[in-house]
Amino acid sequence: MKLNFFLFLAIAAALPALGQNHKGDRYKLSVRASEINPEAKEHPEIGYVFADQKGKPADLQYGAVDTRVKSEGKLVIWLMGHNRNLFDRTSSYGLHGIQVHYANRWFGLVPDSARSDDSSLGEVRLEAATGEDHSKLVDIPKPDGMKAKALTFVKWLEKENPEGKWGQFVTKDGKDLIWESVIMAGSSHGSTTSARFAVHQKVGRVVMFCGPRDRFQKWQGFPSATPANRFFGFSHVLDGGWSGNHYCRSWQMLGLNEFGPIVNVDKTPAPFGNSRRLVSDADVGGNDKKAHGMVTPGGSSAKNEDGTFAHESVWKYLFTHPIDKTGAPVTIDPDCKVLK
Repeated sequence: MKLNFFLFLAIAAALPALGQNHKGDRYKLSVRASEINPEAKEHPEIGYVFADQKGKPADLQYGAVDTRVKSEGKLVIWLMGHNRNLFDRTSSYGLHGIQVHYANRWFGLVPDSARSDDSSLGEVRLEAATGEDHSKLVDIPKPDGMKAKALTFVKWLEKENPEGKWGQFVTKDGKDLIWESVIMAGSSHGSTTSARFAVHQKVGRVVMFCGPRDRFQKWQGFPSATPANRFFGFSHVLDGGWSGNHYCRSWQMLGLNEFGPIVNVDKTPAPFGNSRRLVSDADVGGNDKKAHGMVTPGGSSAKNEDGTFAHESVWKYLFTHPIDKTGAPVTIDPDCKVLK
């Protein structure tokens, strides 16, 4: 097997004792996007490259599956930096997971005039996700969009890790993913792009940590290819996305108030009234940046007195709660400014 530049971390969990009946393993795999996709290209004009100035690979992609757990037949596509803690959890839920390296380094290059209009950011996001021509500000071809990178990676995983049965997410003709089986997920800009893509392309579920964030954009109110009850959001009340009305506005424009009120997960236990809008007021020392990152599993996450993560039930709910179980509709918040 070719070993240059891709890292194969098979069987991260401890192996069973000799002679013990063993069924399945936890697999963690990684490969450079440029290694498996010969059509992929760098786009230095938007800061998208395959290696940093010291030659360290910058295009590693990660996949994870736990074959010891009954498969739910769902693929999580994570649009943010690799999060081992998150993938450990999604794997334990019976979900496959991948993190892809696609042309998404355009944020600092969008002119100020475009940041405050009602369409530019959403158009760039959609082009980065699809590799199709949706924006005049960037030129991202299909091989470098999220869709193509995800498809190529899943096909590679099927060959390298047949035990994971990754091929179940690819159409029979091999030309696309089966998007109804996909959970789009991300945090901050990753959750925003996940939501933008899901408005365009019908997917099985959308998990939005600390997002969506596009304050002035109108895409959240577009007719959505993905039904509104499939969108799930979670953020902290001290996150700057609240003071700027980012979250309440996007959630209402997506129609999430039709499935229950905003629920504080620190005061209401799972299943959180079956709501799609979850928040936390856990102590972050008044730090809005810590508040922004604490909703995903990691060093900033809220902890119980025994040191365990406080929001395990929240994370499992976001990724596994039945989409047909919803809370009762509530009216929109008159204090949340929503563009008409």
